[in-house]
Amino acid sequence: MAAPSNDDRSLFTLVGELPDRVSDLIRAEIDQIKAEIGYKVKHFGIGAGLIAGAAFVAIFLLGTLIATGILALSLVMPGWAAALIVSGVLLLIIAILVGIAMLNFKRGSEPLESIESLRRDLDMVKGTGDYDRA
Repeated sequence: MAAPSNDDRSLFTLVGELPDRVSDLIRAEIDQIKAEIGYKVKHFGIGAGLIAGAAFVAIFLLGTLIATGILALSLVMPGWAAALIVSGVLLLIIAILVGIAMLNFKRGSEPLESIESLRRDLDMVKGTGDYDRA
């Protein structure tokens, strides 16, 4: 005798398969949440590293700005002009690092898609809410 197709299965067979289906669904949702959290942690880590790099370069900026002030007060034109140019370059590097870090923080703070998916799945199991009844 051939195995019953999906359309020929009895209600008892379908009810018997329900715990396995729900268990698989929950396991898949948990795996998706783990993957999304890993993605967020990665981007927060990158952003934090870039902020630390920008802070490290900012220490050199402070040193060059102090040197610029000292040299400007002594009115040695070539010395303070060179220090001012170096300060400008360091400031540009800091701005670029902070910009990239902010992008990574923004990517890491997007809402979890899995939470909404889990809510839809629970609504479907309960028979409430909007879901595709196909």
